[in-house]
This record gives sequence, structure tokens and C-alpha cells, in this order.
Amino acid sequence: MEGLGMIARAHTLTKDDVIEYFTTLSNWGRWGNDDRLGTLNLITPEVRKSAATLVRTGKVVSLSRDVDPRGPQDPLRSGLGVTHRYMMIDEVGAHRGRGQVRWDAVTEQTLFMAHGSNTHLDGLAHYNWDRKNYNGFSVDDNTSSILGSTKLSVHQASQGIITRGVLLDIAGLRGVEWLEPGTPIYIEDLEAAEASQDVIVRSGDALLIHTGHVAQTLKKGPDPKNQQSGLHVSCMPWLRRRDISLLVGDCIHDVQPSGFDGFDLFRPVHAIALVAMGLWLIDNAELTELAATCKSEKRWEFFFATLPYRFVGVTGSLVNPIAMF
Repeated sequence: MEGLGMIARAHTLTKDDVIEYFTTLSNWGRWGNDDRLGTLNLITPEVRKSAATLVRTGKVVSLSRDVDPRGPQDPLRSGLGVTHRYMMIDEVGAHRGRGQVRWDAVTEQTLFMAHGSNTHLDGLAHYNWDRKNYNGFSVDDNTSSILGSTKLSVHQASQGIITRGVLLDIAGLRGVEWLEPGTPIYIEDLEAAEASQDVIVRSGDALLIHTGHVAQTLKKGPDPKNQQSGLHVSCMPWLRRRDISLLVGDCIHDVQPSGFDGFDLFRPVHAIALVAMGLWLIDNAELTELAATCKSEKRWEFFFATLPYRFVGVTGSLVNPIAMF
């Protein structure tokens, strides 16, 4: 457990304290000056082999929300809160062939993804600070209007993210179905969940944090003020010490409002994770069934895998992560 003095200070961080994290929590150069993987380097073959031993029953839980234009959707910002899907030709009359054999001629579609609602992976070029991406790559050198991100796009994770997953159920810890919008999660909450669940987050893990946000949205609709529960930025040194490879949340990770809305770090967890630490993020996962399964199985660790699309130049990808028990 963190010292009481450190915990008290964490609750009163200033803007300057947060900006200092870009230096004190940096992984720049840790895996070489040309590194493109960041914390995925922590997923060694040994880590993957160990994760495979966690498969005992073969039960699989999907951790993705449905990509459904009928919603409900969480608006990220005005006008971008709805998923739109356009089919090239009529879906009903698109079956072709002879005799009893038919095939669907609809082979292409265009999807406009609601970034704030769908389960997606954030690559390391998704955020920058002081015109620098992870590992010191210059935004000016790393970004092209034609090619996108030339050095840090999501195709760098083409081998997939396969590791031990650990769920910390903060909503369950507090005995509620979901945390109320705007509720911050602190280091002491993370450590209390570890103690309650008899699990320890360790190097190379995918850390999943259940706030109940998706369950709340499905039952009550999006919060009209676009507030969400989530991590307080003071948790970042703890995440750096635990050396996790991936952070997965059922919201956008940052508590909203973050408490730092008056300057550029209105989502400081995102910025420090992606830019300073090289820590990959999955936003808006569906963790309701996973929390129930972990409780039923009486274990909070599992085999975790997600396979992002090999989008070259793109800073994010829809994903369907799975947990296997």
C-alpha cells in the first residue's frame, strides 16, 4: 500500500506535477531509440507461454461492445457520437447464383466509427505532447496527410497482443453496479481491489479496469454532461511501476472531468500513457460479463488476446478482445 503522505499528495496534484510525469515516467529509449512497440516489448515469449497456462475450462468472453448504429452511443464531442454504416447495394436483394446456391454480393461497406463508443485500440501516435510522439519521434517527421503516421501506426502491433489479463473490478469493490459519472479511481482503489481479489498486477500484464460504465450507458443512456468515471492521473506512477503492457477500460480511462480541463491535458491519462510511457490503450471495452465470469470462476486472471487490423498509417483500430478461462 502506498504511503499515506503520497496518497494525500496524489489527490492534490497540480498542472506542473502532471507535466513532470512526461519526464519521470518516460520509457523513451528504454528499448532503443527507434523502438515502435513501447510497452508491448514487455510481452515476452515467456509471458505469452505463462498466459497460455491459464486456460483451463476453455470458456471465452468477448470484451467488445457491439458496433451498432442503433446505439446507445457515447458522444465524444458534438456530431461524432453516432456510428454510421453504408452498404454499397441493397442487402435484401443482393443474393446471386443458380439453383439452391446463393451468395451475398454485398462485399464492401463504409463505416464511420463513433470513436467515443466503440471498442478500439489507441496506437502510440494517437496523442502527442510538445509536438513529440512516443520515443521522441517528431510529429512533423512522423505525420503525413497522405501516409498518416509513418512510424507509430497500429500495424506495429501486427503480431497481436497476447498476454495475461487481470481485471480489477472497482465497481464490485464498492458494491455497486457502476461508479457514478465523474468518480475518480485512485491508487488506493487499485490496491484495495488487488487485495480483495487476491491478485497482483505484474510486468507484461494487460490490466482491465471495470467501472460499470457500459452497463450504466445501456440502461440509462449516455450521460448528458458527457461525464465518466475513470482513472485519476495520479495513478500513472503506479502503472509505470507495475510495467503493464496494455490498459483496457470500459470507458475512456480518464475520469471526466479530469480536473485539468483548463489546459491542454484535459485527458492526461491518455497523453502520459501514449506519449511518455508508450503504453497502448483499449477504450470502451465491455467488461460486465467478464466481471461476472471472474466472480463465478473465483479468479481474476485469464488468457487475454486481441488482434488489431494491420492498418498502415492509422492511429487506431476497432478490436474484439477476448478473455479465455
